[in-house]
Amino acid sequence: MSATEVNTKNTEQKPIAKTGSFVQENQKSLLFIAAAIVVMVVIYIAYLKLYLAPREVTAANQMHVAQDFWAKKEWDKAIKGDAGYPGFEKIISDYSNTKVANLAYFYLGTAYLNKGEYRKAIDNLNSYRGDDSMVAAEALGSIGDAYVELKDFDKAESYFKKAADKAQNKFLSPFYLKKLGLVYEEKKDKSAAADTYKKIKTDYAESPEAQNIDEYIARVTVQ
Repeated sequence: MSATEVNTKNTEQKPIAKTGSFVQENQKSLLFIAAAIVVMVVIYIAYLKLYLAPREVTAANQMHVAQDFWAKKEWDKAIKGDAGYPGFEKIISDYSNTKVANLAYFYLGTAYLNKGEYRKAIDNLNSYRGDDSMVAAEALGSIGDAYVELKDFDKAESYFKKAADKAQNKFLSPFYLKKLGLVYEEKKDKSAAADTYKKIKTDYAESPEAQNIDEYIARVTVQ
């Protein structure tokens, strides 16, 4: 019998591992891993309920005064706080990782935008991470506004596009599309401006922006 035949025979005679043998051989390790996962889940739930949830409530209670200042356009007080109440900056600092602090980024960014501090506005608005499409669209649009003020029309174009797409409604989408068209005009791209204005006329005919959009189309239409 040749060596090849012996090797083949020996290979064929090796017993096939029984089903579940891996589990049996590694049972202690698997139980340890499972127990560790359970502990991690318990710790995470406790973190949410015992630590994060109370912080959310406290942060919300703290922020309402800053929101009032913001609504009154008292930007400095909204940002820094007043009379023992924190502004949006302190809310973000003291209550990081909360939903309230995330929303504070939006308020803070728009406050800086209105103060003319455009870089700070951009930084804070970019830090906002919201699920609400309306607020998210406004944040993107406000970043576009800041870049317009900084004469960075390429970035303004990008953010107005994002804002219009994010909004996906008849109120904000045509509003940001019109701003996008104006940016194209600043960039001397009349063709893109005309296409944008025509989109308002076609897709958002009932919007306020569509009411005089023919005038905008006429002035950028290449003869």
